Amino acid sequence: MGSGVGVDLQDMWIKFGDFVAVREANVNIKGGEFFSFLGPSGCGKTTILRAVSGFLEPSDGRVLIGGNDMVGKGPNERPTALIFQNLALFPLMKVWENIAFSMEVRGASTAERRKRADELLDLIALPGQGDKLPSELSGGQKQRVAIARALCAEPDVLLLDEPLSALDLKLRQHMRTELRSIQQRVGITFIYITHDQGEALTMSDSVAVMKAGIIDQIADGKSIYDDPSTAFVASFVGENNVFRGKVSSISDGYAIVDTNRTGKLRSRIATDARDILNPGDDAMIFIRPEVLELSEQKTASDTRIIANVHHSEFEGQSYNVFLEGSEGKEMKMALVNRGETQLFDPGSELTLQFSADRAVVVPAGELASE
Repeated sequence: MGSGVGVDLQDMWIKFGDFVAVREANVNIKGGEFFSFLGPSGCGKTTILRAVSGFLEPSDGRVLIGGNDMVGKGPNERPTALIFQNLALFPLMKVWENIAFSMEVRGASTAERRKRADELLDLIALPGQGDKLPSELSGGQKQRVAIARALCAEPDVLLLDEPLSALDLKLRQHMRTELRSIQQRVGITFIYITHDQGEALTMSDSVAVMKAGIIDQIADGKSIYDDPSTAFVASFVGENNVFRGKVSSISDGYAIVDTNRTGKLRSRIATDARDILNPGDDAMIFIRPEVLELSEQKTASDTRIIANVHHSEFEGQSYNVFLEGSEGKEMKMALVNRGETQLFDPGSELTLQFSADRAVVVPAGELASE
């Protein structure tokens, strides 16, 4: 196996006629990293993957793999292997033959191919399954065989395009863990495409969040969740309550925002917004449902909000309380189920409090509609 080869996208544009699919992408993927592109469908993630694999030539800019410019190199000349949603295993070939197919093309002997296939079957935790046909395997097992087949070609970079989307939820969650452990064992660079934030956050070393051809933020999962750069990232990744208003003052990395319904609220400014946010700017404060808590106080303050309960839902591990927020949008508070019932009557008035450190303010911008 390769020991992790880096991939760099430099000022990469991809256009189809007048349509810009990818705009000025600059990405530095380190060797051996599990890197995900996350975003809604149609945002350009798969287009980027096709440019890395050589199925598509960038309109502008460069793709470097291991420091080498890939211009003019087709898919067969690149050290990459690609796994799609539909795994395209050969139905009449045994599992081991499927896995070692790339070696057959290179003229390796049956014994060599079988030995390598068995090593890879051990790696993907399917020992002794080589003589089965693909039809005898479950969805998750087929998924792992597709990965083994790609690894058999000894790529430096493995490209995965929504490979888990056809599986049911439980299996998807199990396969996340599997994929991550396979990646750590082989130590090669994985570039993963998904619209599922849970997948991106649980598996990746770094995540690039995309919207409409533009990369909004690249960071590790915790930063994407806790310190989003833009309104889009804050609203696309996880659930968030949004409060719109104008910045009235800024000091020491915190802003007071005069919101249109809830009064003045205080919040930490997102790291990437610190140099661009000024008093008078339109801004949005994001406070996640789990950050809101019940307050004993009955008065509003810059870290307290008074609102009326719309309805409550019991979800097992948590109680979700929906309150009337600004502009007819609901506000949500998530309370951990500690055994005492907390279903509030519709219409009852609650005071919620939050820590200004755990709220985040960014310049006003487009929200994710999903």
